[in-house]
Amino acid sequence: MNNHNVLDKSNKITIYDKLSYGIGNFSVGVAIQVVGTFLMFYCTAILNIPGSLVGIAISISILWDAITDPLMGYISDNTKSKIFGRRHLYLLIGGLGIGICNLILWNIPSNLSVITKFTIIFIDIIAIKTFMTIFITPYTALGAELSNDYNERTSIQGIKTIFFLLGLFFVSVVLLYLFFQPSVEFPVGQLNPKSYSSMGVFSSIIIIVFSMLCFFFTKKYIPILRLTENQPVEKVSLRNILTSFKGIIGDSLFRSVAFTYMFNNIASAMFSNIGLHVFTYTFTLSNEQIALMVGTQFAFSILSQPAWTYISKKIDKKPSIKLGLGLCIIASAYFFALVVLKNHILGNALYFLPFAMLAGFGTGGLFTLPLSMIADIIDLEELNIGKRSEGTYYGCLTLFYKFSQSITLLLVGFILDIIKFNSNLPVQSDSTVTILGYVLSISTTLSFGAAFLSVKKYSLNRAAVESIQMQIAERNTSNLSS
Repeated sequence: MNNHNVLDKSNKITIYDKLSYGIGNFSVGVAIQVVGTFLMFYCTAILNIPGSLVGIAISISILWDAITDPLMGYISDNTKSKIFGRRHLYLLIGGLGIGICNLILWNIPSNLSVITKFTIIFIDIIAIKTFMTIFITPYTALGAELSNDYNERTSIQGIKTIFFLLGLFFVSVVLLYLFFQPSVEFPVGQLNPKSYSSMGVFSSIIIIVFSMLCFFFTKKYIPILRLTENQPVEKVSLRNILTSFKGIIGDSLFRSVAFTYMFNNIASAMFSNIGLHVFTYTFTLSNEQIALMVGTQFAFSILSQPAWTYISKKIDKKPSIKLGLGLCIIASAYFFALVVLKNHILGNALYFLPFAMLAGFGTGGLFTLPLSMIADIIDLEELNIGKRSEGTYYGCLTLFYKFSQSITLLLVGFILDIIKFNSNLPVQSDSTVTILGYVLSISTTLSFGAAFLSVKKYSLNRAAVESIQMQIAERNTSNLSS
């Protein structure tokens, strides 16, 4: 095989290549959603660990994750291996590590002391976050290396997002339906301790299988990507790392996208971490009804990907993000109205379908477009300093939102204690469940609003990026001829 024919970064890549890359994000979606959807509920309602302790564990793990992301990106950028290239060794290590640690997480004996259970949770969640960093940061950087076509980048990220959303859907709908069926002993399926162990085994197998498929399907990219690496490898030192971070974070274009992505992910984190509490206790929905509502949301996010690719081609990336955020703000306001009217809609999932459809379509673009925009910013970096640092850029991107998430989820844990959420009660007080609903709806509305204000400062468009790429090509041609 001619390695030069495997991939041409200046042209479109085949749908098979996009699927081969995107499939790895199914593992990412499953791993993130299993922890995000079930961990807070599992710890407070099943293991009877105080919410404040769980909030501390989760927030510290996310803070650790945030700090290690740009470091992992820098290490990956400066890794050169004839066998694995810059990215693939980390896909192998990270995928296996996530699966093993996830298996341990959901098999903690409930009869242990609170301190022992908390210690196991804390150590294991730190390990999961570490292996997620090892896998996700190089994986995301790989996606930015596949093409330099302005619209093709959005297409690549769109397919990657579809697999990510399928992973979220798989956890929130399929796993919830398969493993949390009500029984005589546990009329509310989410309260059955044995369900979490079975779910943990199954999800770990899925995580490992799909991450390994991505590894093997994308190995063919290693030779051609190695051929395109024309920059010297930097010595991994604290000084070089800090200099690289400072340059990226000091870039106003990067900050505008990073803050947009950060606030969008804060809203998603709030929904993931207390959504199950709200739907179970505030609106008394069954697991089938929750699966219907969440499934509708993910279905619209998945189906929206071709639409967002088309929309961004027609009106460009920044206006497309503003449109998506506007839809999400409307959806969050509608959810607030549902909380106000909760006594009239208890147990009726149909009222949530408009919210699910609006939020699903709106967030579909918010998962895809910022990652495509970062690749455009990296082009500008290459023009200015003759260097590309995809791993470090995407690591810094996740640093922003994960740091804010750690603070947000710490507050969530304390809020559960402050509003007197008691896992031993089959029915929570009216004030507790009402405040839960308001916290979720108001926090998501504010987060999407902040994201809308942040993206207004972004100034690149298709014409600017194509001009940047033309200047890079002319400079490279001049260097070759001389």
